[in-house]
Amino acid sequence: MSITKDVKTQVIDEYKLSEKDTGSPEVQVAILTTRINNLSAHFEANPKDHHSRRGLLKMIGARKRHLAYLKRKDNERYLSLIQKLGLRR
Repeated sequence: MSITKDVKTQVIDEYKLSEKDTGSPEVQVAILTTRINNLSAHFEANPKDHHSRRGLLKMIGARKRHLAYLKRKDNERYLSLIQKLGLRR
């Protein structure tokens, strides 16, 4: 259900802006997207897991807020990120 340290490190390395970047909106959205995709797969096997569904909805809300912030601050970075992650088709 959760992502491993190796997967998280890969995601950070792929989306970081500088060498020590772990908290930029791009990295946070990418990590949340990875976690959301993993939980979505979990719900295919466990459709009645309503407690985890609440956590999923909270992650979706957090990702939405990060994306809104990024769109407000730098629209080009926002557009490149959603294209790279495959969001908002």
